[in-house]
Amino acid sequence: MMAAKTYLKAALAAAVGAAALAAATPALAQVSIAEGVHAGELDVPVNKSQVLRTDRPYAKALIGSQEIADIIPISGTSLYVLGKKAGTTSLTIYDRSNRLIAVLDVVVGPDVMTLKRQLSEVMPGNDVSARMANDSVILEGTVSSSIEADKAVQLAETYAPGKVVNLMSLGSAQQVMLEVRFSEVKRSALKQIGVNWDVNDNNLRGLAGGGAGVIPTTQTVTTTGVGVTTTVTGPGNGQFVHGAITDTFGLLARTFSGLGANFRVQLDALERKGAVTTLAEPTLIALSGETASFLAGGEFPVPTVQSAGGSGGQGGNTAITVEWKPFGVSLGFTPTVLADGVINMVVQPEVSSIDPTASIVVNNLTIPGLQTRRAKTVVEIRDGESFALAGLLRKDFQDTIRQVPFLGSLPIIGTLFRSTGFQHEETELVIIVTPHLVKPVRSGSLKVPTDRVGPPNEADLLLNGRTDTGVPPSAAPFVQPAAPPPPPPIPGGTAQAKPIGFEKDYGHVL
Repeated sequence: MMAAKTYLKAALAAAVGAAALAAATPALAQVSIAEGVHAGELDVPVNKSQVLRTDRPYAKALIGSQEIADIIPISGTSLYVLGKKAGTTSLTIYDRSNRLIAVLDVVVGPDVMTLKRQLSEVMPGNDVSARMANDSVILEGTVSSSIEADKAVQLAETYAPGKVVNLMSLGSAQQVMLEVRFSEVKRSALKQIGVNWDVNDNNLRGLAGGGAGVIPTTQTVTTTGVGVTTTVTGPGNGQFVHGAITDTFGLLARTFSGLGANFRVQLDALERKGAVTTLAEPTLIALSGETASFLAGGEFPVPTVQSAGGSGGQGGNTAITVEWKPFGVSLGFTPTVLADGVINMVVQPEVSSIDPTASIVVNNLTIPGLQTRRAKTVVEIRDGESFALAGLLRKDFQDTIRQVPFLGSLPIIGTLFRSTGFQHEETELVIIVTPHLVKPVRSGSLKVPTDRVGPPNEADLLLNGRTDTGVPPSAAPFVQPAAPPPPPPIPGGTAQAKPIGFEKDYGHVL
Protein backbone atom coordinates (compact mmCIF):
# COMPACT_ATOMS: atom_id res chain seq x y z
CA MET A 1 0.00 0.00 0.00
CA MET A 2 2.84 2.31 0.86
CA ALA A 3 4.57 1.48 -2.42
CA ALA A 4 1.50 2.37 -4.44
CA LYS A 5 1.23 5.76 -2.74
CA THR A 6 4.89 6.45 -3.38
CA TYR A 7 4.49 5.57 -7.06
CA LEU A 8 1.45 7.86 -7.37
CA LYS A 9 3.30 10.81 -5.86
CA ALA A 10 6.19 10.36 -8.29
CA ALA A 11 3.85 10.30 -11.28
CA LEU A 12 2.10 13.48 -10.14
CA ALA A 13 5.47 15.21 -9.68
CA ALA A 14 6.57 14.24 -13.21
CA ALA A 15 3.33 15.53 -14.71
CA VAL A 16 3.66 18.85 -12.91
CA GLY A 17 7.28 19.22 -14.12
CA ALA A 18 6.33 18.53 -17.73
CA ALA A 19 3.53 21.10 -17.56
CA ALA A 20 5.92 23.67 -16.13
CA LEU A 21 8.49 22.98 -18.88
CA ALA A 22 5.86 23.31 -21.59
CA ALA A 23 4.74 26.60 -20.14
CA ALA A 24 8.33 27.91 -20.11
CA THR A 25 9.01 27.07 -23.86
CA PRO A 26 7.20 29.56 -26.25
CA ALA A 27 5.62 28.38 -29.52
CA LEU A 28 7.52 29.16 -32.85
CA ALA A 29 6.06 32.13 -34.81
CA GLN A 30 4.77 31.58 -38.35
CA VAL A 31 5.78 34.48 -40.75
CA SER A 32 4.48 34.96 -44.32
CA ILE A 33 4.74 37.72 -46.94
CA ALA A 34 1.52 39.27 -48.11
CA GLU A 35 0.93 38.39 -51.74
CA GLY A 36 -1.21 40.10 -54.34
CA VAL A 37 -1.05 43.50 -52.65
CA HIS A 38 1.66 45.15 -54.79
CA ALA A 39 -0.07 47.99 -56.61
CA GLY A 40 2.73 48.97 -59.00
CA GLU A 41 4.96 52.02 -59.16
CA LEU A 42 4.23 55.70 -58.58
CA ASP A 43 6.56 58.22 -60.27
CA VAL A 44 6.83 61.53 -58.48
CA PRO A 45 9.11 64.35 -59.73
CA VAL A 46 11.38 66.08 -57.24
CA ASN A 47 9.59 69.02 -55.54
CA LYS A 48 6.34 68.03 -57.24
CA SER A 49 3.36 65.99 -56.09
CA GLN A 50 0.93 63.28 -57.14
CA VAL A 51 -2.55 62.49 -55.82
CA LEU A 52 -3.17 58.80 -55.06
CA ARG A 53 -6.71 57.40 -54.84
CA THR A 54 -7.84 54.04 -53.37
CA ASP A 55 -10.91 51.98 -54.32
CA ARG A 56 -12.10 51.76 -50.67
CA PRO A 57 -11.56 53.87 -47.55
CA TYR A 58 -8.25 53.54 -45.79
CA ALA A 59 -7.39 54.17 -42.14
CA LYS A 60 -3.59 54.23 -42.08
CA ALA A 61 -0.79 55.04 -44.63
CA LEU A 62 2.90 54.49 -43.91
CA ILE A 63 5.87 55.84 -45.96
CA GLY A 64 9.23 54.05 -45.88
CA SER A 65 11.53 57.08 -45.93
CA GLN A 66 10.27 60.56 -45.10
CA GLU A 67 13.48 62.05 -46.57
CA ILE A 68 12.52 60.80 -50.04
CA ALA A 69 8.74 61.44 -50.00
CA ASP A 70 6.05 62.76 -47.71
CA ILE A 71 2.31 61.96 -47.56
CA ILE A 72 -0.68 64.04 -46.47
CA PRO A 73 -4.22 62.56 -46.18
CA ILE A 74 -6.78 64.51 -48.21
CA SER A 75 -9.89 62.37 -47.80
CA GLY A 76 -10.85 58.84 -46.85
CA THR A 77 -9.83 57.55 -50.31
CA SER A 78 -7.10 59.94 -51.49
CA LEU A 79 -3.51 60.77 -50.48
CA TYR A 80 -1.18 63.66 -51.37
CA VAL A 81 2.34 62.35 -52.15
CA LEU A 82 5.18 64.94 -52.30
CA GLY A 83 8.62 64.13 -53.78
CA LYS A 84 11.42 65.57 -51.68
CA LYS A 85 14.64 63.80 -52.75
CA ALA A 86 15.68 61.52 -55.61
CA GLY A 87 15.41 57.90 -54.58
CA THR A 88 13.03 54.95 -54.11
CA THR A 89 10.83 54.10 -51.14
CA SER A 90 7.55 52.26 -50.45
CA LEU A 91 4.02 53.32 -49.43
CA THR A 92 1.83 50.89 -47.39
CA ILE A 93 -1.94 51.42 -46.92
CA TYR A 94 -4.26 49.72 -44.32
CA ASP A 95 -8.03 49.81 -43.83
CA ARG A 96 -9.98 50.32 -40.61
CA SER A 97 -9.64 46.63 -39.68
CA ASN A 98 -5.84 46.85 -40.04
CA ARG A 99 -6.02 44.72 -43.14
CA LEU A 100 -3.40 45.45 -45.82
CA ILE A 101 -4.87 47.22 -48.86
CA ALA A 102 -1.83 47.78 -51.11
CA VAL A 103 1.92 48.42 -51.25
CA LEU A 104 3.33 50.89 -53.83
CA ASP A 105 6.88 51.66 -54.95
CA VAL A 106 7.37 55.42 -54.88
CA VAL A 107 10.11 56.57 -57.27
CA VAL A 108 11.25 60.17 -56.88
CA GLY A 109 13.42 61.54 -59.67
CA PRO A 110 13.53 63.83 -62.73
CA ASP A 111 10.33 65.25 -64.17
CA VAL A 112 9.71 62.70 -66.93
CA MET A 113 6.10 63.76 -67.41
CA THR A 114 7.12 67.22 -68.58
CA LEU A 115 9.91 65.59 -70.63
CA LYS A 116 7.39 63.34 -72.39
CA ARG A 117 5.26 66.34 -73.29
CA GLN A 118 8.22 68.25 -74.69
CA LEU A 119 9.42 65.21 -76.68
CA SER A 120 6.02 64.91 -78.35
CA GLU A 121 6.06 68.64 -79.20
CA VAL A 122 9.64 68.82 -80.46
CA MET A 123 9.64 65.48 -82.31
CA PRO A 124 6.04 64.86 -83.40
CA GLY A 125 6.87 62.17 -85.94
CA ASN A 126 8.78 59.91 -83.55
CA ASP A 127 7.64 57.48 -80.89
CA VAL A 128 9.86 58.28 -77.91
CA SER A 129 9.00 57.52 -74.28
CA ALA A 130 10.84 58.37 -71.07
CA ARG A 131 10.80 56.80 -67.64
CA MET A 132 12.69 57.17 -64.40
CA ALA A 133 15.21 54.74 -62.92
CA ASN A 134 16.39 56.11 -59.57
CA ASP A 135 17.95 59.46 -60.49
CA SER A 136 18.39 58.61 -64.18
CA VAL A 137 16.17 58.97 -67.26
CA ILE A 138 15.70 56.07 -69.68
CA LEU A 139 14.74 56.94 -73.26
CA GLU A 140 12.98 54.24 -75.29
CA GLY A 141 11.24 54.09 -78.63
CA THR A 142 11.96 54.42 -82.34
CA VAL A 143 13.30 57.50 -84.12
CA SER A 144 13.68 58.24 -87.80
CA SER A 145 17.36 59.28 -87.77
CA SER A 146 20.39 59.63 -85.55
CA ILE A 147 19.84 63.40 -85.52
CA GLU A 148 16.43 62.90 -83.90
CA ALA A 149 17.96 60.54 -81.35
CA ASP A 150 20.64 63.07 -80.51
CA LYS A 151 17.97 65.75 -80.15
CA ALA A 152 16.02 63.60 -77.67
CA VAL A 153 19.17 62.92 -75.64
CA GLN A 154 20.06 66.60 -75.49
CA LEU A 155 16.55 67.42 -74.27
CA ALA A 156 16.71 64.73 -71.59
CA GLU A 157 20.10 66.02 -70.43
CA THR A 158 18.38 69.20 -69.21
CA TYR A 159 16.39 67.08 -66.71
CA ALA A 160 19.10 64.60 -65.67
CA PRO A 161 22.56 65.92 -66.61
CA GLY A 162 24.96 63.08 -67.28
CA LYS A 163 22.39 60.43 -66.30
CA VAL A 164 20.51 59.71 -69.53
CA VAL A 165 20.31 56.10 -70.73
CA ASN A 166 19.67 55.95 -74.48
CA LEU A 167 17.77 52.80 -75.48
CA MET A 168 16.25 54.27 -78.65
CA SER A 169 16.55 52.51 -82.01
CA LEU A 170 16.52 53.79 -85.59
CA GLY A 171 13.41 52.90 -87.50
CA SER A 172 14.89 53.04 -91.01
CA ALA A 173 18.57 53.88 -91.26
CA GLN A 174 19.38 56.11 -94.22
CA GLN A 175 22.23 55.10 -96.52
CA VAL A 176 24.50 57.59 -98.24
CA MET A 177 26.50 56.88 -101.42
CA LEU A 178 29.50 59.12 -101.97
CA GLU A 179 30.96 59.64 -105.45
CA VAL A 180 34.48 61.03 -105.37
CA ARG A 181 36.71 62.07 -108.28
CA PHE A 182 40.42 62.49 -107.72
CA SER A 183 42.09 64.42 -110.55
CA GLU A 184 45.81 65.10 -110.39
CA VAL A 185 47.77 66.84 -113.15
CA LYS A 186 51.57 66.92 -113.24
CA ARG A 187 53.46 69.21 -115.59
CA SER A 188 57.22 69.10 -115.85
CA ALA A 189 59.90 70.83 -117.91
CA LEU A 190 63.55 69.79 -117.98
CA LYS A 191 66.48 71.26 -119.89
CA GLN A 192 70.05 70.05 -119.63
CA ILE A 193 73.20 70.94 -121.60
CA GLY A 194 76.59 69.50 -120.76
CA VAL A 195 80.11 69.58 -122.28
CA ASN A 196 82.80 66.95 -121.58
CA TRP A 197 86.47 67.59 -122.38
CA ASP A 198 89.32 65.08 -122.70
CA VAL A 199 92.97 66.13 -123.14
CA ASN A 200 95.61 63.48 -123.80
CA ASP A 201 99.29 64.28 -124.32
CA ASN A 202 102.60 62.71 -123.41
CA ASN A 203 103.12 65.35 -120.74
CA LEU A 204 99.51 66.44 -120.08
CA ARG A 205 96.40 64.46 -119.25
CA GLY A 206 93.08 65.86 -118.08
CA LEU A 207 89.35 65.88 -118.45
CA ALA A 208 86.37 68.03 -117.46
CA GLY A 209 82.66 67.17 -117.34
CA GLY A 210 79.97 65.45 -115.32
CA GLY A 211 81.04 62.40 -113.35
CA ALA A 212 84.77 62.89 -113.97
CA GLY A 213 86.99 60.62 -111.91
CA VAL A 214 90.22 58.65 -111.69
CA ILE A 215 90.35 54.88 -111.31
CA PRO A 216 93.53 53.74 -109.46
CA THR A 217 95.80 51.40 -111.50
CA THR A 218 99.02 49.47 -110.88
CA GLN A 219 102.14 49.11 -113.00
CA THR A 220 104.98 46.61 -113.06
CA VAL A 221 108.61 47.74 -113.73
CA THR A 222 111.27 45.15 -114.57
CA THR A 223 114.98 46.09 -114.23
CA THR A 224 117.75 43.88 -115.60
CA GLY A 225 121.20 44.25 -114.13
CA VAL A 226 124.37 42.23 -114.27
CA GLY A 227 122.95 38.74 -114.03
CA VAL A 228 120.06 40.05 -111.90
CA THR A 229 116.46 40.78 -112.98
CA THR A 230 114.29 42.86 -110.61
CA THR A 231 110.50 43.24 -110.90
CA VAL A 232 108.72 45.98 -108.91
CA THR A 233 104.92 46.46 -108.80
CA GLY A 234 103.57 49.80 -107.63
CA PRO A 235 100.82 52.35 -108.16
CA GLY A 236 100.29 53.65 -111.66
CA ASN A 237 99.22 57.00 -112.96
CA GLY A 238 95.52 56.06 -112.79
CA GLN A 239 92.85 55.91 -115.48
CA PHE A 240 90.86 59.06 -116.23
CA VAL A 241 87.15 58.30 -116.90
CA HIS A 242 83.92 60.20 -117.47
CA GLY A 243 80.57 59.39 -115.95
CA ALA A 244 78.16 57.54 -118.22
CA ILE A 245 75.88 59.80 -120.23
CA THR A 246 72.44 58.22 -120.11
CA ASP A 247 68.84 59.34 -120.52
CA THR A 248 69.74 62.10 -122.97
CA PHE A 249 68.20 62.99 -126.31
CA GLY A 250 71.16 64.35 -128.30
CA LEU A 251 74.85 63.46 -128.14
CA LEU A 252 77.66 64.90 -130.28
CA ALA A 253 81.38 64.01 -130.07
CA ARG A 254 84.43 65.42 -131.92
CA THR A 255 88.15 64.62 -131.74
CA PHE A 256 90.80 67.04 -132.97
CA SER A 257 94.45 67.93 -132.40
CA GLY A 258 95.87 71.25 -131.46
CA LEU A 259 98.61 72.85 -129.37
CA GLY A 260 100.47 69.57 -129.49
CA ALA A 261 97.72 67.61 -127.73
CA ASN A 262 94.74 65.45 -128.65
CA PHE A 263 91.34 66.84 -127.66
CA ARG A 264 88.00 65.05 -127.50
CA VAL A 265 84.80 67.01 -126.90
CA GLN A 266 81.36 65.51 -126.10
CA LEU A 267 78.15 67.58 -126.10
CA ASP A 268 74.92 66.19 -124.64
CA ALA A 269 71.59 68.04 -124.70
CA LEU A 270 68.14 67.19 -123.36
CA GLU A 271 64.83 69.02 -123.22
CA ARG A 272 61.82 67.26 -121.78
CA LYS A 273 58.21 68.40 -121.37
CA GLY A 274 55.38 66.29 -120.12
CA ALA A 275 51.96 66.21 -118.48
CA VAL A 276 50.51 63.31 -116.54
CA THR A 277 46.90 63.03 -115.39
CA THR A 278 45.92 60.65 -112.63
CA LEU A 279 42.24 59.94 -112.07
CA ALA A 280 40.47 57.75 -109.52
CA GLU A 281 36.72 57.59 -109.04
CA PRO A 282 35.85 55.56 -105.92
CA THR A 283 32.24 55.10 -104.79
CA LEU A 284 31.42 54.35 -101.15
CA ILE A 285 28.18 53.62 -99.31
CA ALA A 286 27.73 54.04 -95.56
CA LEU A 287 24.90 54.22 -93.08
CA SER A 288 24.04 57.58 -91.59
CA GLY A 289 26.41 58.16 -88.69
CA GLU A 290 28.85 55.41 -89.67
CA THR A 291 32.33 55.74 -91.22
CA ALA A 292 33.46 54.26 -94.54
CA SER A 293 36.99 54.21 -95.96
CA PHE A 294 38.64 53.47 -99.30
CA LEU A 295 42.22 52.87 -100.45
CA ALA A 296 43.48 52.46 -104.02
CA GLY A 297 47.21 51.97 -103.90
CA GLY A 298 49.43 49.58 -102.04
CA GLU A 299 51.64 49.05 -99.03
CA PHE A 300 55.40 49.18 -98.65
CA PRO A 301 57.45 47.44 -95.95
CA VAL A 302 59.19 49.32 -93.15
CA PRO A 303 61.65 47.19 -91.14
CA THR A 304 61.65 47.67 -87.38
CA VAL A 305 64.40 46.40 -85.09
CA GLN A 306 63.21 44.79 -81.88
CA SER A 307 65.39 43.54 -79.04
CA ALA A 308 64.54 40.69 -76.69
CA GLY A 309 66.24 39.76 -73.43
CA GLY A 310 69.27 41.32 -71.78
CA SER A 311 69.40 44.58 -69.90
CA GLY A 312 70.57 47.94 -71.04
CA GLY A 313 70.59 46.80 -74.65
CA GLN A 314 73.45 44.33 -74.05
CA GLY A 315 73.38 40.59 -74.21
CA GLY A 316 69.97 40.45 -75.89
CA ASN A 317 68.80 39.12 -79.21
CA THR A 318 67.65 41.48 -81.93
CA ALA A 319 65.00 40.68 -84.49
CA ILE A 320 63.71 42.62 -87.46
CA THR A 321 59.98 42.80 -88.00
CA VAL A 322 58.25 44.32 -91.00
CA GLU A 323 55.45 46.84 -90.70
CA TRP A 324 53.44 47.69 -93.80
CA LYS A 325 52.55 51.31 -94.50
CA PRO A 326 49.76 52.19 -96.98
CA PHE A 327 50.06 54.68 -99.81
CA GLY A 328 47.92 55.71 -102.76
CA VAL A 329 44.51 57.36 -103.01
CA SER A 330 42.53 56.99 -99.79
CA LEU A 331 39.25 58.40 -98.58
CA GLY A 332 37.35 58.32 -95.31
CA PHE A 333 33.97 59.92 -94.77
CA THR A 334 31.25 59.94 -92.12
CA PRO A 335 27.79 61.05 -93.38
CA THR A 336 24.92 62.10 -91.16
CA VAL A 337 21.48 62.68 -92.66
CA LEU A 338 19.67 65.60 -91.06
CA ALA A 339 15.91 65.85 -90.67
CA ASP A 340 15.37 68.15 -93.66
CA GLY A 341 17.38 65.99 -96.09
CA VAL A 342 20.66 67.87 -95.67
CA ILE A 343 23.71 65.59 -95.49
CA ASN A 344 26.40 66.51 -92.98
CA MET A 345 29.72 64.95 -93.98
CA VAL A 346 33.18 64.66 -92.50
CA VAL A 347 35.45 64.03 -95.52
CA GLN A 348 39.14 63.07 -95.22
CA PRO A 349 40.81 62.54 -98.64
CA GLU A 350 44.51 61.75 -99.00
CA VAL A 351 46.84 61.19 -101.95
CA SER A 352 50.32 59.80 -101.29
CA SER A 353 53.09 58.34 -103.42
CA ILE A 354 56.53 56.88 -102.79
CA ASP A 355 59.30 59.49 -103.00
CA PRO A 356 62.77 57.96 -103.53
CA THR A 357 64.43 61.31 -102.79
CA ALA A 358 63.04 61.23 -99.24
CA SER A 359 64.25 57.70 -98.46
CA ILE A 360 66.70 56.88 -95.69
CA VAL A 361 69.16 54.02 -95.27
CA VAL A 362 69.41 52.22 -91.91
CA ASN A 363 71.77 49.24 -91.59
CA ASN A 364 71.92 48.85 -95.37
CA LEU A 365 68.10 48.81 -95.50
CA THR A 366 66.47 51.48 -97.63
CA ILE A 367 63.24 52.88 -96.22
CA PRO A 368 61.35 54.98 -98.78
CA GLY A 369 59.63 58.23 -97.99
CA LEU A 370 56.19 59.48 -99.00
CA GLN A 371 54.83 62.52 -100.74
CA THR A 372 51.48 63.15 -99.10
CA ARG A 373 48.65 65.58 -99.67
CA ARG A 374 45.94 65.34 -97.05
CA ALA A 375 42.76 67.30 -96.35
CA LYS A 376 39.90 67.16 -93.85
CA THR A 377 36.70 69.16 -93.96
CA VAL A 378 33.10 69.17 -92.69
CA VAL A 379 30.37 70.26 -95.12
CA GLU A 380 26.58 70.21 -95.34
CA ILE A 381 25.01 69.77 -98.77
CA ARG A 382 21.87 68.22 -100.23
CA ASP A 383 21.38 65.06 -102.21
CA GLY A 384 23.06 65.27 -105.63
CA GLU A 385 24.96 68.49 -104.99
CA SER A 386 28.75 68.59 -105.34
CA PHE A 387 31.62 70.42 -103.76
CA ALA A 388 35.26 70.58 -104.82
CA LEU A 389 38.51 70.68 -102.89
CA ALA A 390 40.94 72.57 -105.11
CA GLY A 391 44.02 74.71 -104.71
CA LEU A 392 46.22 71.80 -103.64
CA LEU A 393 49.15 73.06 -105.71
CA ARG A 394 52.79 72.14 -105.49
CA LYS A 395 55.65 73.75 -107.43
CA ASP A 396 59.21 72.43 -107.50
CA PHE A 397 62.05 74.34 -109.12
CA GLN A 398 65.67 73.32 -109.32
CA ASP A 399 68.62 74.54 -111.38
CA THR A 400 72.19 73.23 -111.25
CA ILE A 401 75.45 74.55 -112.71
CA ARG A 402 78.62 72.44 -112.67
CA GLN A 403 81.74 74.08 -114.07
CA VAL A 404 85.49 74.28 -114.04
CA PRO A 405 86.54 77.02 -111.63
CA PHE A 406 87.45 80.34 -113.27
CA LEU A 407 87.17 78.91 -116.79
CA GLY A 408 83.42 78.32 -116.44
CA SER A 409 82.91 81.93 -115.32
CA LEU A 410 84.45 83.43 -118.44
CA PRO A 411 81.97 85.16 -120.75
CA ILE A 412 80.90 83.27 -123.87
CA ILE A 413 83.79 80.82 -123.86
CA GLY A 414 82.90 79.73 -120.34
CA THR A 415 79.93 77.83 -121.77
CA LEU A 416 82.36 75.18 -122.97
CA PHE A 417 83.54 74.54 -119.43
CA ARG A 418 80.25 74.14 -117.57
CA SER A 419 77.13 71.96 -117.49
CA THR A 420 73.71 73.50 -116.85
CA GLY A 421 70.51 71.82 -115.69
CA PHE A 422 67.04 73.36 -115.31
CA GLN A 423 64.03 71.50 -113.87
CA HIS A 424 60.53 72.82 -113.14
CA GLU A 425 57.56 70.72 -111.99
CA GLU A 426 53.99 71.66 -111.07
CA THR A 427 51.35 69.44 -109.53
CA GLU A 428 47.68 70.26 -108.96
CA LEU A 429 45.12 68.07 -107.19
CA VAL A 430 41.35 68.55 -107.43
CA ILE A 431 38.83 66.45 -105.45
CA ILE A 432 35.11 66.57 -106.33
CA VAL A 433 32.64 64.97 -103.90
CA THR A 434 28.96 64.24 -104.61
CA PRO A 435 26.68 62.51 -102.02
CA HIS A 436 23.45 60.66 -102.82
CA LEU A 437 20.71 59.21 -100.65
CA VAL A 438 20.25 55.62 -101.80
CA LYS A 439 18.11 52.59 -101.02
CA PRO A 440 18.67 48.91 -101.82
CA VAL A 441 17.13 47.53 -105.00
CA ARG A 442 15.68 44.15 -105.79
CA SER A 443 17.96 41.31 -106.69
CA GLY A 444 18.63 41.00 -110.43
CA SER A 445 17.89 44.63 -111.31
CA LEU A 446 21.56 45.65 -111.32
CA LYS A 447 23.74 45.01 -114.35
CA VAL A 448 27.42 44.10 -114.29
CA PRO A 449 29.96 44.03 -117.18
CA THR A 450 29.98 40.24 -117.25
CA ASP A 451 26.28 40.18 -118.17
CA ARG A 452 27.06 41.11 -121.78
CA VAL A 453 30.27 39.10 -122.07
CA GLY A 454 30.19 35.35 -122.36
CA PRO A 455 32.25 32.54 -123.86
CA PRO A 456 31.86 32.08 -127.65
CA ASN A 457 30.85 28.90 -129.35
CA GLU A 458 33.35 26.93 -131.40
CA ALA A 459 32.14 28.17 -134.80
CA ASP A 460 32.24 31.81 -133.68
CA LEU A 461 35.78 31.44 -132.36
CA LEU A 462 37.19 29.63 -135.40
CA LEU A 463 35.38 31.45 -138.21
CA ASN A 464 34.84 34.97 -136.79
CA GLY A 465 37.78 35.19 -134.38
CA ARG A 466 35.59 36.25 -131.45
CA THR A 467 37.19 35.52 -128.10
CA ASP A 468 33.99 36.42 -126.26
CA THR A 469 30.52 37.71 -127.04
CA GLY A 470 31.50 41.27 -126.10
CA VAL A 471 34.06 41.51 -128.95
CA PRO A 472 32.75 42.23 -132.46
CA PRO A 473 33.63 39.63 -135.11
CA SER A 474 36.84 40.29 -137.07
CA ALA A 475 35.50 38.71 -140.24
CA ALA A 476 32.15 38.48 -141.92
CA PRO A 477 29.51 37.59 -139.37
CA PHE A 478 28.80 33.93 -139.07
CA VAL A 479 25.13 33.11 -138.73
CA GLN A 480 24.51 30.21 -136.44
CA PRO A 481 22.04 27.82 -138.09
CA ALA A 482 18.74 27.69 -136.34
CA ALA A 483 18.03 24.59 -134.34
CA PRO A 484 15.52 22.24 -135.96
CA PRO A 485 12.06 22.34 -134.43
CA PRO A 486 11.32 19.56 -131.96
CA PRO A 487 9.54 16.57 -133.53
CA PRO A 488 5.84 16.18 -132.85
CA PRO A 489 4.88 13.71 -130.16
CA ILE A 490 4.53 10.15 -131.40
CA PRO A 491 1.63 8.08 -130.23
CA GLY A 492 2.72 5.46 -127.78
CA GLY A 493 5.17 7.55 -125.77
CA THR A 494 8.88 8.36 -126.12
CA ALA A 495 9.88 4.74 -126.47
CA GLN A 496 8.91 4.81 -130.17
CA ALA A 497 10.74 8.08 -130.93
CA LYS A 498 13.91 7.93 -133.01
CA PRO A 499 17.08 9.24 -131.30
CA ILE A 500 18.35 12.66 -132.44
CA GLY A 501 21.25 14.91 -131.47
CA PHE A 502 23.32 13.57 -128.57
CA GLU A 503 21.04 10.57 -128.33
CA LYS A 504 22.02 9.51 -131.86
CA ASP A 505 25.72 10.32 -131.47
CA TYR A 506 26.24 8.49 -128.20
CA GLY A 507 23.69 5.77 -128.74
CA HIS A 508 21.69 6.25 -125.55
CA VAL A 509 18.82 8.30 -124.33
CA LEU A 510 19.76 11.32 -122.21
